[in-house]
Amino acid sequence: GLGFNIVGGTDQQYVSNDSSIYVSWIKKDGAAYLDGRLREGDKILAINGKELKNLRHKDAVELFRSAGYDVSLKIQRRVR
Repeated sequence: GLGFNIVGGTDQQYVSNDSSIYVSWIKKDGAAYLDGRLREGDKILAINGKELKNLRHKDAVELFRSAGYDVSLKIQRRVR
């Protein structure tokens, strides 16, 4: 796997009135952890060029599961 969990979706909003997909947890020593760029709380806007808009949680999970070995993520991060 990619080494992280996601939350959100049209049927499982993580943020009120926001059906976006967010990174909820990064597995230590997993692919995302070792890469070092992804952070918990990041909003994932797209995977391999496919926008993650108006998706149910399970449909978003399926996109990640079928993403393949080389994965490109477009994310949004809040600056503190």
